[in-house]
Amino acid sequence: MTKRIFTVGIITSIAMAMIEMIYEGLFGVGFWSAPVFIAAVLLRNLQAVALPVPFGVVPVVVGLMGHMMNSIIFTFVFMVFIAKRFTSRATAITGGIVYALMIFFIMWFLVLPAIDPVMLNLNPYVFAFAHIVWGTVLGLMARIAVTSKSA
Repeated sequence: MTKRIFTVGIITSIAMAMIEMIYEGLFGVGFWSAPVFIAAVLLRNLQAVALPVPFGVVPVVVGLMGHMMNSIIFTFVFMVFIAKRFTSRATAITGGIVYALMIFFIMWFLVLPAIDPVMLNLNPYVFAFAHIVWGTVLGLMARIAVTSKSA
C-alpha cells in the first residue's frame, strides 16, 4: 500500500502542477510561479519575488518537493481513511473532487494568507480547477488501487 500511495501522490501532483504551471506561464504570473511561491513558505525572501516569477534552481526544487510531499500526505489520508468507503469509480472520483475542493478552500482562505501570502498571486479559479483535476485523478487512481488490492 505504501508504494501505491507514493505513486498516486506523485502522479496527482504532476497532473495538478501541469495545469497550474501552463496557465500561469501563458496568462498569469509566470511558468515557475507555483513552485517558487510554495518554496516561499521556507525561503521567506521569496514573499517579495518579482512578477513574472523568474526561474531559480533552489526555489523551484524546494517548491516542487513541497508540492509533491503535500500531495503524498493528502493522498495517504484519502487512500487510508476515505477511499475504501466508495463503492464505484464515480463515487470515488466525486469524493476525490470534494476532498480536493475542501483542501483548496482551507488553503486559500485560511492557511495561505497566514503562512504564504505570495501564493495568493495565482489565479484562484485556475488554482481551484487544478485542485479539481488533482481530486479527479486521486479518486480514480485510489479506486483502482483499492479494487486491485482486494482482487
